[in-house]
Amino acid sequence: MREEWRRWIDEARWDLETARILHQNGRYNAACFYAHQAGEKAVKALLYGINEAPWGRSIRVLLERYIEKSGDRGAEKLLSYARELDRHYIPSRYPNAHPSGTSYEAYDPETSRESISYAQEIVNYASERLGVK
Repeated sequence: MREEWRRWIDEARWDLETARILHQNGRYNAACFYAHQAGEKAVKALLYGINEAPWGRSIRVLLERYIEKSGDRGAEKLLSYARELDRHYIPSRYPNAHPSGTSYEAYDPETSRESISYAQEIVNYASERLGVK
């Protein structure tokens, strides 16, 4: 299972690039969702890297599990990013997660940019820990 991390970090990087493409094309809600996906998959790669099977969608919960199992206290600095990205998992996709309007109307360039930067931090950290360039 330890080598499974490679597929997950590759997919995290792919999703991060997808988030950037969506942002450039004004698809801010979708960019935030893909930023979440990038962060989630990067943390799952970290868990696979320590021979733990990752379950769930919350980046924060996954990251807390990684910190607990690995003892890697340096990852604690990513928890605030994880919390922010988790806020986009459902509202970025479903209109009934908002009081009115659509998901795409609820998102703006700044939120998208911020989400992408948080995901980048998580992907960078995971890549560094896993020895990926």
